[in-house]
Amino acid sequence: QVQLVESGGGLVQAGGSLRLSCAASGRTFSAAIMGWFRQAPGKEREFVASINWNGGSTSYGDSVKGRFTISRDNAKSTMYLQMNSLKPEDTAVYYCAINSNRAWGTSASLYDYNYWGQGTQVTVSS
Repeated sequence: QVQLVESGGGLVQAGGSLRLSCAASGRTFSAAIMGWFRQAPGKEREFVASINWNGGSTSYGDSVKGRFTISRDNAKSTMYLQMNSLKPEDTAVYYCAINSNRAWGTSASLYDYNYWGQGTQVTVSS
């Protein structure tokens, strides 16, 4: 069993920055790929970013490329999402997820992840 807890969400003005964290407990964190997804009201859950087991490989959704950075600290069992140049359209609940059965590569498919956090709200005002 894996537990994921997101933090760091909040209200920020357009152009500002936020850093989300995802703390993991339970099974081995360091041997798993992880990802960030987001869901705005009335919309489907959308891929944001993914990272492989050691941080050597990352991938991003087109809407956040160049603005967001995913990273992880395996010693702290924590994943991060640095969000810069935020836009009102970034407003959503942000979820972290883990595929505890896979370490290599990254994945943009939410169906590849078997554990999810409860989400943290990010609101960007114009």
